[in-house]
Amino acid sequence: MALIPSFFGGQRSNVFDPFSLDVWDPFQGLPFVGGGTDRQTAALANVRIDWKETPEAHIIQADLPGLNKEEVKVEVEDGRILQISGEKKREKEEKTDKWHRVERSVGKFVRRFRLPENVRMDQIKATMENGVLNVIVPKQEEKQPEVKPIEISG
Repeated sequence: MALIPSFFGGQRSNVFDPFSLDVWDPFQGLPFVGGGTDRQTAALANVRIDWKETPEAHIIQADLPGLNKEEVKVEVEDGRILQISGEKKREKEEKTDKWHRVERSVGKFVRRFRLPENVRMDQIKATMENGVLNVIVPKQEEKQPEVKPIEISG
């Protein structure tokens, strides 16, 4: 499996992964007009995802610190596209507050993944605990080909 490092952002992407819908954005992380990055656009765009496959299921985990399950949606689109989305809202500001540093992201995020054909779409389950979303996508049992012996006559 060939992993190709990205020169923009230090992230790695697997070009040969047929399940990934992540698209390289050449403008990601670049400053916009007015200096600095657009925090609303960048928001949680870099939600970190782990996807592992076990013999029984595909397990997808997303780090979503500061969010609760009411702020996150897990959906299946077009039959086999798993979409994880949500929004982290800005805290209410008081006029008397004096901010020294603002680094936490706010705004909307969306991550999409193409699921393989051997999954049970009707049995997908999602849980959220301590800011980590766990999505379990069970696999269908692989059917073993039926072997029928043929008697050789002669």
